[in-house]
Amino acid sequence: MSRTTIADVAREAGVAKATVSHALSGNRPISEETRAKVLAAAEKLGWVPSQSARALANRRANAVAVVLARDPDVIANDSFFPAFIAGVESVLSETETALILQVVPDREAEERAYRSLSHGRADGALLLDLRDDDWRVPFLDDLELPTVLVGAYDGPHPFSCVRTDDATPIRDIIAQLREAGHERIAHVSGPLTYVHSRARAEAYLDEVGGDDRLLREGDFTAASGRALTADLLAIPDRPTAIVYSNDTMAIAGLSYARAQGLVIPADLAISGFDDDHLSAHLTPALTSVSSDPAARGRAAARLLRADILGAEPRTEVVDCNIVHFRESTSSIQNTAPIVSRRTP
Repeated sequence: MSRTTIADVAREAGVAKATVSHALSGNRPISEETRAKVLAAAEKLGWVPSQSARALANRRANAVAVVLARDPDVIANDSFFPAFIAGVESVLSETETALILQVVPDREAEERAYRSLSHGRADGALLLDLRDDDWRVPFLDDLELPTVLVGAYDGPHPFSCVRTDDATPIRDIIAQLREAGHERIAHVSGPLTYVHSRARAEAYLDEVGGDDRLLREGDFTAASGRALTADLLAIPDRPTAIVYSNDTMAIAGLSYARAQGLVIPADLAISGFDDDHLSAHLTPALTSVSSDPAARGRAAARLLRADILGAEPRTEVVDCNIVHFRESTSSIQNTAPIVSRRTP
């Protein structure tokens, strides 16, 4: 029995061979009705396109990349990355595009990785952990590698960008803490070289009148959360509330505070960010901000796919941050109901 070909699928679907190719590769706009016909015909005939043949015909690697210059232990314990990658993969799977994830130790290795990608290893890249005046932005522009920036980057750039609001959730949490009677509110940030960490820290400083005496810079690890909580609680006039820039640091801080005999939230209110899957199940449950990394991953992958096909770069704002107020910041005066608030 002869092997099923693209011509057989085209005949079954009643379309041209080129239409079958475009429907599966995403190279040209195809109506959903036509695409559905092609997929139904392919399934009926048991036909699966050759990924290598398609990549060769398109002169593409049929892969996109994420390069991370982070400690692997931080990545392993951060709930953001698995969800973000799942969102990216859900879009890439539509065109059988591979995702290359590479972790590098330093800038030199990162430069080598991007050069390798631009020499045919990948068709584009997703750029995370953006920094002020990020050297990678002009570097990737010079390499002419299609790139999507994931974060609120305000420097000049020629790329598509996925933006979210990191400031408003911090303002909402501090407002709730003030309503609960807190006056000395501290903030344990992520590395302030990161754009999103700085946005959260600046929102905190705006809300407390620019006073940075209770601001501490962490590194998103549990160890830094514990150490900086110990530092803040050792101050004679210690804070009565701490706002952390991720849940890993917040959970470590909560554990340390309880080990010192403090009652949460009566003696110390605590909030996090990113809403780790454990946060709602702690005792007390942790106030946090769910930021839907999967939605950001999907948006970034869609933008990158369009850019690879020649679309004009654009910015997409993903409205995904929801503040979940839970028992760890409930009122000193009473037990206010738990509410969730979506940032505008």
